[in-house]
Amino acid sequence: MVTILFASFFVLLLIGVPVAFSLAISAALAVWFGSSYPMLVVVKEMFSCLDSFPLMAVPFFILAAEVMTGGAMTTVLLRFASQFVGHLRGGLGYANVLSSTMFAGISGSALADAAGPGAMMVRMMEKSGYDKSYAGALTASSAVIGPIIPPSNIMILYAMQVSEVSVGGLFMAGIVPGLAMTAMLCAANWHVCRQRGYRASEPRPALAEMVRTTFLAIPALMLVVIIIGGIRGGIFTPTEASVVAVFYAVLCGTFVYRSLKPRDLPAILLRAALVSVSVLVILAAARAFAWVLIIESVPQTLADVISGWNLSPIVFLLAVNLLLILFGLFMDPLPGVMVLVPILSPIAHSLGIDPFQFAMIVIVNLTIGLITPPVGALLFVISSTVRLNVGELVREMPPFMVAHLIVLTMLTLIPSLSTWLPHASGF
Repeated sequence: MVTILFASFFVLLLIGVPVAFSLAISAALAVWFGSSYPMLVVVKEMFSCLDSFPLMAVPFFILAAEVMTGGAMTTVLLRFASQFVGHLRGGLGYANVLSSTMFAGISGSALADAAGPGAMMVRMMEKSGYDKSYAGALTASSAVIGPIIPPSNIMILYAMQVSEVSVGGLFMAGIVPGLAMTAMLCAANWHVCRQRGYRASEPRPALAEMVRTTFLAIPALMLVVIIIGGIRGGIFTPTEASVVAVFYAVLCGTFVYRSLKPRDLPAILLRAALVSVSVLVILAAARAFAWVLIIESVPQTLADVISGWNLSPIVFLLAVNLLLILFGLFMDPLPGVMVLVPILSPIAHSLGIDPFQFAMIVIVNLTIGLITPPVGALLFVISSTVRLNVGELVREMPPFMVAHLIVLTMLTLIPSLSTWLPHASGF
């Protein structure tokens, strides 16, 4: 079954079949030709994956991001970020990274960050004299922060796979790594802008205007406080927090910013539904794929083999980094969590690695895969939304890849970056 599973999967990928269909079809072929199980078991596993209350948070956080974009909250956050750094050399690049960081605290999705505020920032940077390809590469790279800073759809899925961690704990574990990514990307932007001579095109706003912009941004920024504070205080679960986020975004867009109209809602709901369906189909297909591996005892066999090598924790983590970076070249993060975490997490646990540290290493690794060709989804989102060739984006990526890899190395060598905050918060 395993031979049929992987052979058919890679053949389907090579001929251009989308990842979700490649996963589901290869699982079905493995069951059909390699076992006596009925084909219905594939459909059953796909349905069982989606029949989950915690998973409901994913479409609701996606909907909250769409409502924010349609309700002018995204524009407000962009202005808020730009007023502090827009007058500096490379200022709009800093604003790009900062706005992605703030939007990450609401959407939980890298693709939502790139398609919403990211596309707007590319156009703003191009008008100010930045190379369009550089602006697009920076936008794609900063969108990687989306699933790292809470809330995060990937963290919700990870917690469903591993009993040692909770969604709330993972949300707390992602804050410091996400901010470290922000700092490293700002440093990369400073380096490139100094070399190319990108300068600010606008002076620093007057103090009165900055106060007004900050006042307008407070309702949008409060959404992050409500989500994290509500979960940490036990007021609501992460799933309930996603629903609260939707209603709060609707109220702000309708009554605070007065830019969200009833006629806008059908289009917003449609966009959110399409994105949600694409995510959930991938998850369901990955569950069927992972089920074949589990019944063939692949995770247990690999765990026994690797445990027999007597690797030290640091050597194991370095090997995991290499494996996940290579895996991310060909697979999206969500199926990566579904397939790899049940295999690798027990080994990490047996070596005494903190589950929060290991979770963040896995999540950061797989999320970086969103900007690595040939399957990097963020590259194609930016390419299609701002009409850029993917090759042009890839050529501008090296400084930002270095920034992400520095953060990944820090997470590997300094466990407290990802473990201190969740443990201090009682998780």
